[in-house]
Amino acid sequence: MLEQNRIGLGMAAIGRPQYINIKHEESNESFSLKNFKEKGKLAIENAYQNGIRHFDTSPGYGIAESLLIDWLKEKKDPSITVSTKWGYTYVADFDPNATEHEVKEHSIDKLIEQWTVSRKLLPYLKIYQIHSATLESRVLENSEVLSRLHSIKKSHKIHIGLSTTGDNQVEVLQKAMDIFIEGEQLFQSFQCTFNILEQSIKKFKNELDHLEGRLIIKETMANGRLIPNKQYPEYNVLYVFMNTLAAKYHVGIDAVAMQYCMESFPKALVLSGTNDNDHLVSNLKANQFKLSSSEMKQLSAFGIESSDYWKERKRLEWS
Repeated sequence: MLEQNRIGLGMAAIGRPQYINIKHEESNESFSLKNFKEKGKLAIENAYQNGIRHFDTSPGYGIAESLLIDWLKEKKDPSITVSTKWGYTYVADFDPNATEHEVKEHSIDKLIEQWTVSRKLLPYLKIYQIHSATLESRVLENSEVLSRLHSIKKSHKIHIGLSTTGDNQVEVLQKAMDIFIEGEQLFQSFQCTFNILEQSIKKFKNELDHLEGRLIIKETMANGRLIPNKQYPEYNVLYVFMNTLAAKYHVGIDAVAMQYCMESFPKALVLSGTNDNDHLVSNLKANQFKLSSSEMKQLSAFGIESSDYWKERKRLEWS
């Protein structure tokens, strides 16, 4: 195995029962919040036992933050690091028929409210992010919010970051990188969507490779679209090639998708978003091999226009 595990655990599927993804396996179990909590605790511990040391969470992920806060009190391992976010509130109340799952609010009041809880993740909390910063929310122009984030950074010696979602990821990154407070670049960590299909952030590869904080890569499986399925016949050639690589390296297609991201940004932390131990073990095999430069080039050729990628993603349902 390679010396360093560069895979962290994204906790969206651990803290809430539904998220935007292609569901490849149907469950007939009726939902039980008690059982869901127990499964969540087990998923966190299993990730730790499998070598995961970074956990990415958010108040928008249902009970994910509270589960992690409780688990950290028991674990007390200084090698653990955490990133969390502010700006989304989970509102579905674990109802599978809910029409609204989360509410976005990038106000100073929401920042103050959510930081009150998120600060309980200290001293493990190393990155505090704006959740899905966009140009439309104007959060990057809100001097009150930016000043408070700078204060949090200084008071707790943590990196301030943001996550990006949508076909204007590049524009958001550019705007954020240009924000300085007291002569310092405020945003020193970014969490971005990047995968074989969505490669737009490569435009800032040099800047992202030299962050003071970390680049965190999310949605490496393109919300399930990179797992072969009949819904996307236009990707059949890609699926065949990924299957060939998986057979060559004795891993699953998921590990191929994750290794592509790891090789594209060698200093990045790549998130696994699973709540299933078998799937996590399969994901972690991305640490065990490297794709050749030729294979990387072939996979990169399957990238699509960012606008097309996000139009396709918007058609996915919560499941």
